[in-house]
Amino acid sequence: MSNIALTVEQINALQPLDIVKNETVRQRFIQIYDTLWGEGEGEKAYEKESTYFNRILSDNEKLATSSTRFSIFTAFIDLAVCGLSLEPGTRALCYLQGRNYKVGETVGSDGKKRNVYEGRLTLTVSGYGELVLRARCGQIKYADNPVLVYEQDEFSFSDKDGHKSVNYTCRLPHTNNHIVAAFLRITRSDGSVDYSVMLEEDWLRLKGYSGKNNRRWDESTRGYVETPNELYTSNDGGIDTGFLCAKVIKHAFKSYPKVRIGRGTELETQREEPTDDDYYGVKEEPAMPKKQESFAEPENLAEGVKITPATDGKKDDGAFF
Repeated sequence: MSNIALTVEQINALQPLDIVKNETVRQRFIQIYDTLWGEGEGEKAYEKESTYFNRILSDNEKLATSSTRFSIFTAFIDLAVCGLSLEPGTRALCYLQGRNYKVGETVGSDGKKRNVYEGRLTLTVSGYGELVLRARCGQIKYADNPVLVYEQDEFSFSDKDGHKSVNYTCRLPHTNNHIVAAFLRITRSDGSVDYSVMLEEDWLRLKGYSGKNNRRWDESTRGYVETPNELYTSNDGGIDTGFLCAKVIKHAFKSYPKVRIGRGTELETQREEPTDDDYYGVKEEPAMPKKQESFAEPENLAEGVKITPATDGKKDDGAFF
């Protein structure tokens, strides 16, 4: 895209909090943002996002020190590629997350092979952020707020000849917190309507996957202990409502075309293949191993995805866009 470039050695020589403050990184971010999202917008975005970015790393020293310098660089540049913000809030668009990647194997003194891992910082796009990306590229007009269906409610879902429909009646009062389904109504660009539906059996299956992906070796029992994300059971033994809303959004677009994201970015919905665009301008860029060993979910996304009424005095029309 230009001659604004860094070498991997130069990036590795920087301290984690100094990477986004580096003048070359600053110029790169601004150039990409101006190119993709409008001339003159990059500098304002840089000032805001560099502050959010370093604040997160400052508040989580482990996240900063356990991630490679190169992954910190790519995660920051990917904010410009995606045009999203790390601004916290009830509908956070994206967040930073540490991931462990297998980079090789080593042979121990006992002759056994052991995997070698590398910690990387990843920019993860939330369900709300994905809605923004898909609206930008013209796949959807907007999506309504997810609806949670309780045990006492009436609910049915049908799919006839590719036309999906939902019949739902809220029956009050709800005598318990048992949620049996959730759905999201999406309006496509052509005005047609699509629905994403999750049933209780779907998130119970995901709970099982979460336990397997978060298993740890217990020396006392000489076996693995599976620990699912606590949000699956934090609502009086049931799934957290904000967490479930995020899951509904997350799984709504599995059949939709891919959207462009950066090389060091992932959607909650799916892992994206790297693009061929040289956004980073880094010489002798190391290969990014594709195999990912940790698919652990964020420790707590309840505050990042909880749906609450608007409090800024504006009318809340129940839609994201």
